[in-house]
Parts: sequence; structure tokens; C-alpha cells
Amino acid sequence: MLTSKNALKSTLFLSLILLISGCSQEKKETLKQEIPAIAVNTITVKKEPIAIWKRYTGTTKAMSDQDVRARVSGILEEIYFKDGERVKKGQKLFKIEQIEYMAALEEAKANKLKHQASLKRALADVERYKPLVKKGLAPRATLEQYEAEYARFKASIMGNDARIKIAELNLSYTIVRAPIDGSVSARHVDVGNLVGYGEATLLTTIMSIDPIYAYFSPSQKDTAVIKKFSKKEIPDAFIEIEGRRETLRLDGFVDFKNNQVDPSTSTITMRATIANPDAKVMPGTFVYLNLFINDELEFRMIPPEIIFTDQLGQYIYIVGEDKRAKRVSIETGYGTKYYISVTEGLKDGDRVIVSALLKLKNGLKIKATDTTGTDGVQAILKTNNLIPTMSH
Repeated sequence: MLTSKNALKSTLFLSLILLISGCSQEKKETLKQEIPAIAVNTITVKKEPIAIWKRYTGTTKAMSDQDVRARVSGILEEIYFKDGERVKKGQKLFKIEQIEYMAALEEAKANKLKHQASLKRALADVERYKPLVKKGLAPRATLEQYEAEYARFKASIMGNDARIKIAELNLSYTIVRAPIDGSVSARHVDVGNLVGYGEATLLTTIMSIDPIYAYFSPSQKDTAVIKKFSKKEIPDAFIEIEGRRETLRLDGFVDFKNNQVDPSTSTITMRATIANPDAKVMPGTFVYLNLFINDELEFRMIPPEIIFTDQLGQYIYIVGEDKRAKRVSIETGYGTKYYISVTEGLKDGDRVIVSALLKLKNGLKIKATDTTGTDGVQAILKTNNLIPTMSH
């Protein structure tokens, strides 16, 4: 009897466990069915004209690099600038002692006055003797002597004018002015130094860096592609200097291509002129140079950061017909940090998922919102000022 009761209890206990287990399983299945769809943003891809840019490494160089030297000798009396200051063309930089050159100018002017007086007297003699010689009252030799003196004093005055100009020029050289706009280097001399004695003493150096040049060297192959597809004779360009927190960008255009290939590197040197109004970029800076090629060629482009890679290759997620994430293998072609072309795997009208990427898996239910207007490649180009201008 006791055994029968124990058996009955065991049976009831087992049934209870099975009942609870079944309820738990039903609850789990219910919860699984109730997982909401994940919200994602999508862009609709299509084959369309895209602005194509090529990126190169380059180095900046001053547009003009001018040595400022003493053109006359003397003691340096004044310095009118601070080392590293930006100066304007014609601005005073140095003053060399002037007494000697002022005296030379005054002497040249005095000699001219003296010869002008002698010229006046010689002219009077010529005018007085002409009628006398005509009447036979004075010898012609005397008249010719006065005419020769008149010509000599006239020539002397011309020489005086030349010496005055030289004296004025030398005096002007005592004020040393900036030959160009630019940034001035540290001075190489101090007040009290003797400069220009026996040599054209280097006083300072000025670099014109607005605009600034950026030199880069595409390969022969790239140069041929640029020549074939370039839309503009003077194409747009911009440089980037990547920092820890931000990237500096300055715009310009390419205006020079060398006429020969460097045989040691098989490259051709090219130059971009870059606006640098605040002197943020100095000569010798390493830069990335972006060169505009064409905006009429058609591609299917997507942002590169949405691409996954595994042992099977590259893939992305698109919106499937059942509103679930669908893995799609792709092949890619030309790309930059802003976009990459998809050559295989996508067709026009496909909705590519661009958000919640870490949550995605094949077959996951999703709720898609189209954000092509803000996240599409054309929007990225516009946001990053990659739509070329119509100038140049």
C-alpha cells in the first residue's frame, strides 16, 4: 500500500515537472516570436554619374622664397619687424646708416648746379660771338671754342643727372623693404652690425605661402588615365593634413605638369596651387592631395564602412523581399575613403543597410527607413565639398 502511494506521488511529481517545462518552452517560443524588428537606415543604389577623385601624397613648397640682402654697406641702425612676422610687399624691414649716401646725393646735385652755371655762361658767349663772326669782327675759332665748351657742359649735366640717380638709388637702398608678401624668417644680423661691406650680406628671408604650392608625382599609368578622363584643363584639387582630432582641408587647383618622366621613379611631377590665407600650412608639410578627374562616368557606389569581410570575401546587407536582412556577396572596384564602387552583387533599386551594422545577421527581421538623401554617396560628396566647381 505504501509502495503504491509512493509510485503515485512520483508519477504526479513527474507530470508536474513536464507541465512546468512545457509552459516554460511555450513562454520562450512566445518571447521569441515577440522580438521586435530592428530599425535600420537604408540607401537605394543605382548606377549614376559620380565625381571621381584620385588621392596622392605630396609635399608643400613656398610659392616664392626670397633672400633679403644688403645692397649698400654701412652700420645697421634699425630693424622694423619681429622674427616670424607676416609682412607686405614694400614694408620697411631694416635701416642702414644714411649720412654717407645723403652727402653723395647733395654733392651730385651741387655739381649739377655748378655745371648749369657754366653752361649758361658758355651759351651767352656763343650767342655774343655769332653775330661778330658773321660780320667778320671776330675769329671763327673763338666761336667754335665757346660752342665746344657749351657742348662739354651740357654733357657734364647729363653725367650729373646720372650720378644723382645713382646717389638717390643708393640712398633708397639704406631702407631695406620686403620684395614680396610673406612670412619673414629670423633676422641674420643685429643693430650695430656692419653689413654690405665687400658682400651682399644676407639680412633675412621671406617666404610667400599664400597661395602655397603642393607637389605630387602620379605614375605614368595614372598620368595617362588623368589625361584620358580629365574633364577640366585646370582641374580642381584640395590637400588634407590629418591630425589626431581633425583633418585640415585647403582647396585649390592643378596648374602645372612636368614635361618629362622621372626615369628613376617612372613618375611625372605635378603641382597644385592651394589657397592658404591664414598660413595654416608651412612649406615642407606632408599632405594628401586629392585631384578631381571626372564627374560624368557612371558607377554604383556605396560607403566603404558598411562592407563586411570574412573568409568568403566581401559582403553587405540589403533589405530582402520579406523585410528581413539579406546577406549579399559583392565585388568592388575603384574607391576612396568616401565611396567605393560595387561591380558585382548589386542592381539598381537595391536597398542597402547602412546602420545598426553590428546587430545584423542574415534573416533578421528589420524595419527600414530610406535615408538616401543624407547617407547616400551623392549626399556624402556634397557634405564633404567634393562636387567640383565650374571655374578654372
